[in-house]
Amino acid sequence: MTKLIGLYPGTFDPITLGHVDIIERAVKLVDELVIGVAINRDKAPLFSLEERVEMVETEMARVSKNAGVPIKVIPFETLLMKFAEDVKANIIVRGLRAVSDFEYEFQMVGMNQVLNDEIETVFLMADARYQSIASRLVKEIARLGGDIDAFTPAHAAERLYAKFSKA
Repeated sequence: MTKLIGLYPGTFDPITLGHVDIIERAVKLVDELVIGVAINRDKAPLFSLEERVEMVETEMARVSKNAGVPIKVIPFETLLMKFAEDVKANIIVRGLRAVSDFEYEFQMVGMNQVLNDEIETVFLMADARYQSIASRLVKEIARLGGDIDAFTPAHAAERLYAKFSKA
């Protein structure tokens, strides 16, 4: 039987409880999960690549231990399907919050299937508690002095508070 390796890609700037929810559910579907932390030159992330990887790794140590599933955190700056092939992923995991997410993701799946029709994409709907959470909104709340503890893991919240207290 083939080992199921899932790939959950994102920028994670910062990791949110919505991301964690999708990851905790994704590990129930795979034998191993790779979290791909994207280097996206079109976006201007608040956190450096190293900071984003560290925040994700910190949270994934707990998730991996609880689930009993290995989780690797790997940065990437290549075509998603190329990265999926490199890490030997069988499936790509994507989270959906709203209909607008679906429209974008639907188009991406079509393109990705042309590039490699052996890798499936699995969509997980965000839990209702997390559907409104977006990293850009979390950053905005933190920048304006709001409380983000309900939106991010504690470690990420601390990093955000520290980032904006220096500004």
